[in-house]
Amino acid sequence: MKLLVISEGIYIDLERLRRIVKGRETVYYSPEGASWSPIAVFHRGKYYRLRAVGAYEAPTLEISGIHMHNIKHTTPWRDAERKVSLLRVGRGDRLLEIGTGLGYTAIHSARRGADVLSIEKDEVVLKIASYNPWSRELSSRNIKIILGDASIVVRDLPGEAFDKVLHDPPRFALAGELYSRDFYAELFRVLRRGGYLFHYTGAPKSRRGVNLQKGVVRRLREVGFTVTRVIREYGVLARKL
Repeated sequence: MKLLVISEGIYIDLERLRRIVKGRETVYYSPEGASWSPIAVFHRGKYYRLRAVGAYEAPTLEISGIHMHNIKHTTPWRDAERKVSLLRVGRGDRLLEIGTGLGYTAIHSARRGADVLSIEKDEVVLKIASYNPWSRELSSRNIKIILGDASIVVRDLPGEAFDKVLHDPPRFALAGELYSRDFYAELFRVLRRGGYLFHYTGAPKSRRGVNLQKGVVRRLREVGFTVTRVIREYGVLARKL
């Protein structure tokens, strides 16, 4: 096989491409097929890269070696669809998303007819998303992105303004404030009565061996949420009654 079709009629010599692209897991970018650069950057002591997970699959974002998506027995795209499905996002819903990332959950929500307000703290993440073909629908008119610290931004949002909240924070060690009782109280405030929250937790444990989910469930209940479902080592579904 001598030639490889990349996109939009651009042909690349496959052997030349193999010499340029040395890292199989890193995603590369070329505007015209002439020069190739990895979608990766060092910024303020962190190393960001777009990492391939399989042929024809939406990539994950990796920051300093930590995956920002669940890729265990799934793909980032299918996992995003699962989260949106668990929250039962539907047409006409006003959805607040904490953690835009590459935008997969926001895109799935918009495809279902929801209006999405998504908050992302890291401008580098949004820059990387701009190079990712699977993130293109972030430009949808149904999706609005706010660049800022969610723990601060959410305080200025009106009460009972959202039907659903999708809380997909980084690991506790990276953003403990997004797992705090005070932050959960703000999410409770902006959610309408009868509305649902899905909180992705994953399966990390503290150094003392305390299960993260137990603490999440306890604090959600303390601020008024009714926990309706706990998916072990994955997430928590709660409702504001």
